[in-house]
Amino acid sequence: QVQLVETGGGSVQAGGSLRLSCAASGYSYTRNCMGWFRQAPGTEREGVASIYIVDGTTYYADSVKGRFTISQDNAKNTVYLQMDSLKPEDTAMYYCAADSGNFCRWYPPRRADFNYWGQGTQVTVSS
Repeated sequence: QVQLVETGGGSVQAGGSLRLSCAASGYSYTRNCMGWFRQAPGTEREGVASIYIVDGTTYYADSVKGRFTISQDNAKNTVYLQMDSLKPEDTAMYYCAADSGNFCRWYPPRRADFNYWGQGTQVTVSS
């Protein structure tokens, strides 16, 4: 069983930065793939970024490339999402996800591939 706890959300003005954290528990092999997703009201949950814990392979949605960075701290069992140059369209609930598979080494994150989810943290960007 994997438990994920996200922190770091909040309100920021456009152009600002936030760093989200996802603290994970459970056996490490149960979370080879870690991802960040977001969902705004009335929209589908979309993949933002993912990281393959084993070798550090990362993927990003086109909308966040060059602005967001996903990273890991294995000693703390934590994955981060550094968000810079934030835009109002980044406003959403952000979710951390994990899975034991290795799919995130080969393609961008897809909601259906992840079995474990956190409760979410709200990010609001004002213009």
